[in-house]
Amino acid sequence: MRVDVVTLFPELVDGPLSGSIVGRARSRGILELGFSNPRDFTEDRHRTVDDRPYGGGPGMLMMAEPLYRAVKAVSKRGSRVVFLTPRGRKFDQALARELSKEKRLVLVCGHYEGVDERAHSLADDEISLGDFVLTGGEPAAVAVIDALTRLLPGTLKKSDAAEKESFTEPLLEAPQYTRPAVWRGKKVPAVLMSGDHAAIEAWRAKESLRLTKKRRPDLL
Repeated sequence: MRVDVVTLFPELVDGPLSGSIVGRARSRGILELGFSNPRDFTEDRHRTVDDRPYGGGPGMLMMAEPLYRAVKAVSKRGSRVVFLTPRGRKFDQALARELSKEKRLVLVCGHYEGVDERAHSLADDEISLGDFVLTGGEPAAVAVIDALTRLLPGTLKKSDAAEKESFTEPLLEAPQYTRPAVWRGKKVPAVLMSGDHAAIEAWRAKESLRLTKKRRPDLL
């Protein structure tokens, strides 16, 4: 199986997966692990991959274009692209078994406050470890790769039991956007550039409820 991880910090994934059972699976050719760094696909001298969100808010967002190029660089015919995000469906043993049957998998790690919403169009699937906050998607990538590698033929004779996770957050976060205002024909919602903070908060509340109803109705 080939897994490519799109990440700003490859060492955070490569290191933990270089030893023990997964490390042996890699050395025996059961698992092939590769990396694609969005910084390598920037065009400015600072290798910029993040910017402030439209509409205001804390932190920075990963920009769509470097991420798009990094994903496309490692995506082949038949690749399944998975975004690691708090708003994704819950990762469990059943999903680990599903992913372990793929021949090629691309795991995309977000960072900072998240990813420009338009880049999510690249995803075939979105996965979350649970309702808690990590510094980035790299620890989640490690967990996903570890879990599915144990299920690959030749790694173990039998898999471990699934772990149960609890959920506490009420709603998913609303979509976010950063520069440019128009990216590959997709526009940032006008309300986020209006400067009307009340309208922005109302839009975010509505979008948060819409996404939660669509993706995670069990949280309502």
